[in-house]
Amino acid sequence: MIRVHSYESMGTFDGPGLRLVVFLQGCNFRCLYCANPDTIDTKGESTETTIDEIVRMAVSQKAFFGKKGGVTFSGGEPTLQAKALIPLFQRLKEQSIHICIDTNGSIWNEEVKELLQWTDLVLLDIKEFNNVRHRQLTERSNEQTIRTAGWLEKHRKPFWLRYVLVPGYSSFEEDIRALGEHFKNYQMIQRVEILPYHTLGVHKYEAMGKEYKLNGIKENTPEQLETAQTLFSEYFNTVYLN
Repeated sequence: MIRVHSYESMGTFDGPGLRLVVFLQGCNFRCLYCANPDTIDTKGESTETTIDEIVRMAVSQKAFFGKKGGVTFSGGEPTLQAKALIPLFQRLKEQSIHICIDTNGSIWNEEVKELLQWTDLVLLDIKEFNNVRHRQLTERSNEQTIRTAGWLEKHRKPFWLRYVLVPGYSSFEEDIRALGEHFKNYQMIQRVEILPYHTLGVHKYEAMGKEYKLNGIKENTPEQLETAQTLFSEYFNTVYLN
């Protein structure tokens, strides 16, 4: 059984083309800006869902996927459920459905490796390249995330590098340049996506009776986004603002 938090049909922000986005329950990171705090608790409000049900949903929407679309598994952190997802991914590939997984890349074991082998495209979230600042932002290290990127490159697994630009937390020029220097020669990075910081999830914290720890942090200005895009473009050929 798969612990599913929610779905989004015809999604356009989580991978190529039109996509069914499956948000899974549970996350090992504690990102200060998390827009889906209700997905963090592994035992949180979710639905135990069979593989058959998810496959049926994907197949029913397949006509809308076209040549580029498919299914994206997000969260939460999907690799927390890697063992349960492997047979689901196998079933989706039997239906010739394109699979993306949106992951922080921090969980690593044999099941995750097998899951990635069934994945067509990885959306790899690097929250910050500087590990000290990464810990401040997520309460976790980024060391395994960087190693996961290396594994994807070595095994020729295409991925998109995603970076949330949080003013004063992940907007430092020296860190973006360090990231660029580290990854600039990677052949498997198809694109870099800059995700602007937003406060759309703040109401969820209020409803859950939790403190939103980035109160007072303003959303990016157009100038900040343009500066970041220019920086990333010094190192990568394809850089998008998502």
